[in-house]
Amino acid sequence: MDCSSCGSKVDTAVRKLPGVIDVAVAVSSGVLKIQRGPDFAGDDAMRQVRNLGYGVETLAPPTSTTGSEIVSPADNPPAAKGPWWWTRKAKLTAACGVALIAAYVLGYLFPAVEREAFLVALAVGLVPVGWRAITAARFGSPFSIEMLMTIAAVGAVFIGAQEEAAVVVLLFLVGEMLEGVAAGRARKSIQGLTDLVPKTALVEVNGQVSEVPAEGLAVGVVILVRPGDRVPADGDIVEGEGEIDEAPVTGESVPKRKMVGDPVYAGTINVGGVLRVRVTAAAADNTIARVVRLVEEAQESKSPTERFIDRFSKIYTPLVLVVGALVATVPPLVFGAGWGEWIYKGLAILLIGCPCSLVISTPAAIAAGLSAGARRGLLMKGGAVLETLGKITAVAFDKTGTLTSGKPLVTDIVAGARPEAEMLALAAALETGSSHPLAVAILNRAKAEGVSILPASAARAIAGEGVEGTVGGEEVFLGSPQAAARRTLLSASQDEAVARFNAQGKTVSVVVIDGRVVGFLAIRDEARSDAAAGLARLKAMGVRSVMLTGDNQRTAEAVASGLGVEARAELLPQDKQRIVKELQAQGLVVAKVGDGINDAPALAAADIGIAMGGGADVALETADAAVLHGRVQDIPDMIVLSNGVMGNIRQNITISLGLKAVFLVTTLIGVTGLWPAILADTGATVLVTANAMRLLRWKPR
Repeated sequence: MDCSSCGSKVDTAVRKLPGVIDVAVAVSSGVLKIQRGPDFAGDDAMRQVRNLGYGVETLAPPTSTTGSEIVSPADNPPAAKGPWWWTRKAKLTAACGVALIAAYVLGYLFPAVEREAFLVALAVGLVPVGWRAITAARFGSPFSIEMLMTIAAVGAVFIGAQEEAAVVVLLFLVGEMLEGVAAGRARKSIQGLTDLVPKTALVEVNGQVSEVPAEGLAVGVVILVRPGDRVPADGDIVEGEGEIDEAPVTGESVPKRKMVGDPVYAGTINVGGVLRVRVTAAAADNTIARVVRLVEEAQESKSPTERFIDRFSKIYTPLVLVVGALVATVPPLVFGAGWGEWIYKGLAILLIGCPCSLVISTPAAIAAGLSAGARRGLLMKGGAVLETLGKITAVAFDKTGTLTSGKPLVTDIVAGARPEAEMLALAAALETGSSHPLAVAILNRAKAEGVSILPASAARAIAGEGVEGTVGGEEVFLGSPQAAARRTLLSASQDEAVARFNAQGKTVSVVVIDGRVVGFLAIRDEARSDAAAGLARLKAMGVRSVMLTGDNQRTAEAVASGLGVEARAELLPQDKQRIVKELQAQGLVVAKVGDGINDAPALAAADIGIAMGGGADVALETADAAVLHGRVQDIPDMIVLSNGVMGNIRQNITISLGLKAVFLVTTLIGVTGLWPAILADTGATVLVTANAMRLLRWKPR
């Protein structure tokens, strides 16, 4: 199927069959879903779709009387993949072209049979088109482009213009074929993501490595990923470390360093280092499968502009028939003009008025925009979301995990009586085995510095204070400045340094050895590397940014001041939702960006909810859009893409209606005839589709 009018014909025809409770047609993926009753006959549905001129095959065999799926991928079902020139449309176009050339040759050699030769050439292309028109009319879609084409071609025969009629039908078939090629390209651009996942995986059991189908991997299985291999499933690294190229999934050009505990995604590439990965999602639920599924669903969610064009076309097509009839009859009846001339012009009006280019102008651009975004890690759940993104005037960001990385880092090491490396090793010894975010930050810094960590004995956590134990025969305590002050005296310079770090929103852990302060570590969840640039771009675009966080005011202001964004702190989930509504009450179109469960209410309240990559599932499900690689720069990129798509749609509508207006005038004044008239629709259809396909090459800044 090439556009929404194809889907509408299939929907209307199948819905009339006995036993059909409900129908859903996904044009982009070519899937027809039927909710069926006990008296439903699958063969009848298949026959109905074929009568409309589409190929059809069963996607999943019925297993009960409650539901079934049939795939109707128009011209090139998955089971019959091949080059575009081997599709049904291409074969019919070629046959019509050969028949037309043969008619010209026969007419030249044998003038007496010229008319019959062109009638045969016309029949080759028109009979299948006419059959589709009649079938669509029988089952609820009388005002189809095939019906306009059939009336125009048959009418041309009656006034002796069979040669032009045959040319018109050929041009129509060429246009349909090119539409199919373009629609297939858009479809494959996102479906091609599934080819990124390798077909096999290496599973290690009791030291033995065996190759198994990747689609059969169960959750919890440990797989081996060698350097240069693509990761066959979503999972967490349990052994090894190295760089992962995530460009195929997220569009991120720089490989990411991954270590034990970090997630990896199906389809990404292990650049270096042998990894053992525990599978966390089955093949049907991995990242790429979810992306493809979300985009296919999104392409069926129409934007306001697309819904308007659909409603307009339902009025427009019958109006074209009326106008064509008036042009053909009024001048001869009222003004005594020649019947042949004005019937000819009336038939040309039918061809000019075909709505195909207008109907496809919006969904083609929307589908290409959604696909281009998805291939670069920007997921939008439908045309309405894509259209609204361009209208955003305010963005409310969560702090932790959104504007910041969500992973605290040791930013400063202040050493006193002991060297930095030794002090860091002592702190890491006490934190070994802990999963607390601050402990993880210290252990990661120690690992990065390559310090040698001695084992700690009698280590114990002290609630609300810190941790203490014996390391290398010394009693070591690591905890808050307040807890350290209860064990020893901090100097004025140390108190001043602690206060300075606190003012910067950093958490300070003091190292005390045998009752003496030897230094301290400052830890903070740092802003993402691109956060400041992303916020600056939004400001330059005239979009207001505000940071919403549950953290204390001091920490929030420290982060916000470095990013140049206003901050609202110490907020509960309902407070974030309230602030979003306050912004909307000011007349702003608000996007909310977050990654956690506490963001879900605000995400749902916003005009557009955007989930950051790696966030909680509830955030991803609640949100209208998602950015897979979690960059702040992705938010202005989404807005730019939205504006690009809407600009493309305006261009398409202008091309479609503009060409129709030009040919309407030239036809009425007698400059153009039937075969140029078909270019007003077929030519416009090819142009708007090609224009929309340019969006597939879109790349973020």
